[in-house]
Amino acid sequence: MNFFEIVNPHLSSLTNNEQSLFDFVVKNMNQIKNQSIREVAAETFVSTATFLRFVKKIGFAGFSEFTTVIKYTLLNDDSHDEKEMPFTVSQTDYREEYLKNITESVRVIPVSKLQQITKLLSAHPKIFFFAKGISKHATDYIYYLFTMAGFDVEFPREHDYRDIARQQIQVNDLVFILTYDGMDGEFLEMMNQLMSEPEKPFLISITEPDNNTIQNLSDINLYIFSDSVKVNGTDISSRISTIALMELILYQYIEDFGGRDFNFVKRNKQ
Repeated sequence: MNFFEIVNPHLSSLTNNEQSLFDFVVKNMNQIKNQSIREVAAETFVSTATFLRFVKKIGFAGFSEFTTVIKYTLLNDDSHDEKEMPFTVSQTDYREEYLKNITESVRVIPVSKLQQITKLLSAHPKIFFFAKGISKHATDYIYYLFTMAGFDVEFPREHDYRDIARQQIQVNDLVFILTYDGMDGEFLEMMNQLMSEPEKPFLISITEPDNNTIQNLSDINLYIFSDSVKVNGTDISSRISTIALMELILYQYIEDFGGRDFNFVKRNKQ
């Protein structure tokens, strides 16, 4: 059975510390699949007993089943990556994988992270979106949403404009790095420059789930799941999960602060 199918029913009951353990597992699956419980516990700074309780809480009988399912999940993911086009599988199967990626991307977000971001938004900071490639086109829609909600948003779409925008970022601004590639050289250089300032802005990233440098440099990282798809050498992998997460952030903001900012009244279902 797929790892995420097993853990999804249990994610809402995780404590903050358990959520941190879960994030570590998702980002380091390739490494964990061959490790002992003592090795994983040491890397997460918890006791073996604590990690075993966590493993059981997310739906596994023990550590052995936990690593076996991780290996099975990674093996299936690798077999999907070998296909040049997703449509070599049946259309029904691809639809299921597509929906599963969105569902998993949404379910693993801790509500506490959403609320932390909306609290930052409540101060009405200037927002900077940085994205390129296919993520840039998804960010066009995200830019529209946040602009229509009344936020002061900058979205430089080309390299030279991004460089100028980076120089204009102030300490109270909110910076979103929207890139599936967590090792993008341009964005890593930009983040290092921002972090070298005496007072840096708050950095939020949305990247791939694997442990990566952009994720580690961010104050908050959210991760998405997406199958790699290329046509004629061009990446057309879905970024619908990125859009979904940014919509959730905006909708959470409306729920938390809509009454103050938009005279928003939540209607009860009839």
